[in-house]
Amino acid sequence: MRFPQDPPDAKDATLPASRRNELLRLVKAHGQVTVQDLSARFDVSGDTIRRDLDLLAERGLLSRTHGGAVAAQPKVGDDTPFAQRLNARKEAKARIGARAARLIADDETLLINGGSTVLALAAALGGRRGLTVVTNNLSLPAVLPPQAVDAVYMLGGEVRQSLQVTLGPVGFAGAGSISADTAVLGVGGLSAAGLSTTRLNEATMLAAMVAAARRTIVLADSAKLGKDSFVRIAPLDRVRILVTDAEPEGELAQALADAGVEVVLAED
Repeated sequence: MRFPQDPPDAKDATLPASRRNELLRLVKAHGQVTVQDLSARFDVSGDTIRRDLDLLAERGLLSRTHGGAVAAQPKVGDDTPFAQRLNARKEAKARIGARAARLIADDETLLINGGSTVLALAAALGGRRGLTVVTNNLSLPAVLPPQAVDAVYMLGGEVRQSLQVTLGPVGFAGAGSISADTAVLGVGGLSAAGLSTTRLNEATMLAAMVAAARRTIVLADSAKLGKDSFVRIAPLDRVRILVTDAEPEGELAQALADAGVEVVLAED
């Protein structure tokens, strides 16, 4: 990772309090940092950086990951504004979206939910043809490559401007039930207990998307792994593929294997 916009003298901020303040600024600006990059930046040992990160994590100011840290996750019932999510971990989300796009075939019917990671998938579908897309994501139609889609349908319901989604039934008035080839979902959390999100009505909608699709692909960056949000969406055995940017570990890794979920890693 590089920090091109940082001032050239920032590396000199090596007193503990100054260093930790600067470290927090970097996490908020970039979404993700590594011990290796921070150690080189501040000219201190990796153990010193790990202690800094552990202290900041204990205070709830960031979240520790294997080898580094990410911006602090919201409380289980909190929504993060869409603009903030769009800018968090952009590089990881772009890699996840590009890798997930390779799992989509021509002429599929897709159910795609709201969120920022799925936008990276949508933008990477330029090589596909004949797709039918059904979504509650208000930002998605503008991102989809026109040559990739035959039709795009917006699900109705309550419009949540801050989240850029609609929340309502997975269907259309006067029509029969929806059937899709693939549901592509971004989620608030993914743990051994299953998929979860921050809002009750969103969980109901996503569960209906899973039920309507022949397979479900979940897109989740490593900050979501092992996390539980407020409401459960579905158990892991309803997921066919997880696309992420880091190997799941521990209890989650075992639960994914037991549920038969294929884990696909996005390339660096």
